[in-house]
Amino acid sequence: MEAAGEGAGRGDAPEEKQQQRRLRRPEEPSGGMGERGAAGRRAAGAPAGGGGERRGAGDAAQPPEGGDFRCHRLQDSLLSSASGYSNYRGILNWCVVMLVLSNARLFLENLIKYGILVDPIQVISLFLKDPYSWPALCLIIVANVFALAALHIEKRLAAGSMSEHLGAVLHTINLLTILCFPALVTLAVTSITPVGAVFALSVHTILFLKLFSFKDVNKWCREKRQAKAARTRSAAGLQKANGNVASGAVAYPANLTYRDLYYFLFAPTLCYELNFPRSPRVRKRFLLRRLAEMLFFLQLMVGLIQQWMVPTIQNSMKPFRDMDYSRIIERLLKLAVPNHLIWLIFFYWFFHSSLNVIAEIMQFGDREFYRDWWNSETVTYFWQNWNIPVHKWCLRHFYKPMMKKGACKWVAQTGVFFASAFFHEYLVSVPLKMFRPWAFIGMMAQIPLAWFVGRFLQGNYGNAAVWISLIIGQPIAVLMYVHDYYVLNYEGSQ
Repeated sequence: MEAAGEGAGRGDAPEEKQQQRRLRRPEEPSGGMGERGAAGRRAAGAPAGGGGERRGAGDAAQPPEGGDFRCHRLQDSLLSSASGYSNYRGILNWCVVMLVLSNARLFLENLIKYGILVDPIQVISLFLKDPYSWPALCLIIVANVFALAALHIEKRLAAGSMSEHLGAVLHTINLLTILCFPALVTLAVTSITPVGAVFALSVHTILFLKLFSFKDVNKWCREKRQAKAARTRSAAGLQKANGNVASGAVAYPANLTYRDLYYFLFAPTLCYELNFPRSPRVRKRFLLRRLAEMLFFLQLMVGLIQQWMVPTIQNSMKPFRDMDYSRIIERLLKLAVPNHLIWLIFFYWFFHSSLNVIAEIMQFGDREFYRDWWNSETVTYFWQNWNIPVHKWCLRHFYKPMMKKGACKWVAQTGVFFASAFFHEYLVSVPLKMFRPWAFIGMMAQIPLAWFVGRFLQGNYGNAAVWISLIIGQPIAVLMYVHDYYVLNYEGSQ
């Protein structure tokens, strides 16, 4: 009460006298006397804490109203999930720094042990065994025959000079030939290299998927035209068939032209439409950036494969021959890092840089080539989002038709994985000219893995399981194929 009264008395004095008294009065300790002095200063209208800013006394020098000295409250630690804290940017930066440093050590160790192994001339030899024989390029040129055959079949069907049954038979023969012909040529011709064969077979596989979509969409347009032959198509019908169709848009069968077909064949999509969304102009700066990325990351991938992966794979052959399981696991883990890094670089190079370059040149408007697969908490989510063009094709031309025919959801999903497993095996076994089902088994193993992760793992645990399957699964398949190829082609001749 004395302190309060004294403070009240000081409050009646002029401001100059109050400030002189505060300056003349000695510093009070931050204990009980400090509390009285602080209370008096607050009663007098002086700033709370007086000279607290100069002293840096903290909370003890500036207690709340009523003299409450509490500095604790009910709260969780930041690393507890109940705290709601989510800003881990510093930890992410730390992980990136540690990753760079650890891989820099491995890269330096590789240089010291093997020297510089990067040789651009070897890349040419991967495509050409005989400089006067280019079988892979010839296969790519021949692919035009199948595309033109599909176009002329559709023209006959649109004109009504061919029955739907005969058209379906001819389309089936054409599509099967697209897959079988290059495979037979690859197996029969000795001058074709495995890398050249992979490139040629990939082009034919993409052509197969595109022409399958081309056939289906034109068939849907014919069915719609036949169902509404008595009246003009309404605007709603056009919108449902072709998306948001503007005035002057192409309608069936005016789409059956060489220009329309080849635009679709070169466009970065597998699903055909009569009217694709188009971007208003070509952005030159964006195009140049993507081109620079393409060239840089392509050189980086080739260098990493020659300098890092090839020596690791070569050193893995002896443990496989000796069946030294501990050394095999060690080689597998050592191969996992460069293999996964190259896979990530390939993803960015192909799905972001390369496809955006093609889309920008062709003014193709839909640039959703991937989604946030890196946040996948289930295996199914990863396969649905890391390759959007393939996912859209599977959903539109495989999954939904199976569901319409009465198949259950699980059977339709299994069918999609089976088709994907077939094409993975097709693109590996045929170029290597050996039939080992490792890629097929790896893809079919995604079905029980997806069930296990979706049922027992959630959130961050599910995301970690997806990353582990990506990092470990691919090196296993690589080592299995390389070992079998080495045994088949080299070990027997030594």
